[in-house]
Amino acid sequence: MDSSATIYMPVFSPPTPAASPGPDANAFSPIPISLPNNPVLRQQYLASLLHSLTPAELLFVSTTIAPLLKRDFIADLPTELALMVLGFIDEPRSLARASRVSRRWKTMVADEYLWRGMCLRIGFGSKEGAHGSEMEEFASLPMDPPQQWLEARRRSKSKRPSLPPLSQPPHSFSYFRHFKQSYSTMMNWRFGGTLLRAHRMAPTAAPPNGNPPNSVDVITSVALDKDWVVVGLANSKIHVFSSRTGVLARTLTGHDAGVWGVCLVSPGGSWVGERPHPREKHSVPPVWHPVLGLDLPVRETVPIPFPGKRSSPCSASDGWGQPNSLVVSGGCDKDLRVWDVRSGYPIHILSGHTSTIRCLKVLHNRPVAVTGSRDSTLRVWDVQLGRMLRSMPGHTGSVRCLDVCGNRAVSGSYDATCRLWNIDTGECIHVLRGHFHQIYSVAFDGVRIASGGLDTTVRVWDALSGQCLALLQGHTALVCQLQLSPSLPFSPNADSILVTGGSDGRVITFSLSDYTPLHRIAAHDSSVTSLQFDARWLVTAGNDGRVRLWEIKTGAYVRELSEAGESVWKVCFGGGTEAAENFAAAPSGHDGGGDVIAIMCKRGGKSVIEVWSQRPKDMLLF
Repeated sequence: MDSSATIYMPVFSPPTPAASPGPDANAFSPIPISLPNNPVLRQQYLASLLHSLTPAELLFVSTTIAPLLKRDFIADLPTELALMVLGFIDEPRSLARASRVSRRWKTMVADEYLWRGMCLRIGFGSKEGAHGSEMEEFASLPMDPPQQWLEARRRSKSKRPSLPPLSQPPHSFSYFRHFKQSYSTMMNWRFGGTLLRAHRMAPTAAPPNGNPPNSVDVITSVALDKDWVVVGLANSKIHVFSSRTGVLARTLTGHDAGVWGVCLVSPGGSWVGERPHPREKHSVPPVWHPVLGLDLPVRETVPIPFPGKRSSPCSASDGWGQPNSLVVSGGCDKDLRVWDVRSGYPIHILSGHTSTIRCLKVLHNRPVAVTGSRDSTLRVWDVQLGRMLRSMPGHTGSVRCLDVCGNRAVSGSYDATCRLWNIDTGECIHVLRGHFHQIYSVAFDGVRIASGGLDTTVRVWDALSGQCLALLQGHTALVCQLQLSPSLPFSPNADSILVTGGSDGRVITFSLSDYTPLHRIAAHDSSVTSLQFDARWLVTAGNDGRVRLWEIKTGAYVRELSEAGESVWKVCFGGGTEAAENFAAAPSGHDGGGDVIAIMCKRGGKSVIEVWSQRPKDMLLF
């Protein structure tokens, strides 16, 4: 082996070390440069320094200095001026976004002054003052079992109890909270809502009289308030649903034939008008005394103000102080029945009519009901003591429709006349003649009377003089639906309107200031079966199976409120505060719409009852 042979060994380069960390571009230490104290010399020095920089360096200086020169002028203004500037924001979303700018802006945007102005601008009426008493009254009412279960489930899922803000008492009124709830309700009306329950009733067997099988399942009447939805059917039953959950609470049975009218009397309230003599004897069993308010102390008589409180389009009336909700019903068995909603038992069965009770109303804050019958008479009943007060004859044909306001009643009959009555005396004040055929609908606000009938016309009457103020035309068939917005006494509201619906499918809105049509709406392909409006929305239903939503001010179509069916019998919405329906107090608007919509229709051969809520989802149980 050659010892001189050369051995080559591989040599590897050492690893390249990591680069040393450079200076932090965001960390600047001040350069120890002493500048002159003279402001003029300092400016000259800075000017010469800037002139010596390159364009890229000048751009760097500009981007560095610009944030230092920004100034929050809103935060620097006095609070009063800052709120005045923010008050010019007329879009609620922009005002909400402004709260994200800074903590100072968030504090200012939370001021009640801004949200009060926003409520007035959009038309959300204030409920200040009544809010606390309303909540206290609600807290004293027991919840039905489904509500108790849902409330317990909601509380069990909650990680911590919801506490009111420290700066406000638990029941204090907040314009921000009021605006948030009203705005959410308005958006739900426009874009959605929550279906609480949909009840489908199995068809009833064909009756022995040869009528069609489904004729007994027809829904004839509905009443609604903030607690209950009451539905009367042609099969003699009355269903009561919770307006908060949509659950069927109970069924009232006792009528021997179809129910044609129901009215709901809300609990609470106070007595207005004449009282019966305290020593007057009655035969009411003692067990019903608390339910009917017979144990309440007799207070000073409060006179009925002119023109009085008009009837609700939801067929609900304010109570006279009784603790329970009551239902008053009438129908083909000729009897008027008074029911206790809480127990489901009938309190009174009142006889007197000799034919079908076709229409009925209950006065606000008084236990007085007025009924109209096919026997051509009207009768006045005391539903607290269970007796008939008086009969009011005069019509020569069936009494088809009825409306009340204060202590006055207006009836429409197949004899082509309307009559204005004094309920307390039974006196016929005026006989309104002018229609040529049967009258099917009337509306009364205490100042004006509107009537529509088979002659396709609508007439407006002065309730004080009995004179015809206007003859309104536009329909080509029976006018079967009417609703008036209320007029102020002796000074009609300039925004007062009349909305009419006919068998031709048209809905026409008339101005009551000059009696001209504001909107002519081709609402449905067949007869308009139901119609109701408030200061913001107009809801119509027809035999074409559609339920449609319109803007009342513009007549613009908004959307379909429910799935199409074969026909729609009744639609009713409400359940909100009285301010939501009180045009006289808030003619420019209200709280975005009522809370609950009840839709009664025929779909798939079955009677369907839908209960919808437009409340925000965090308020469905309240």
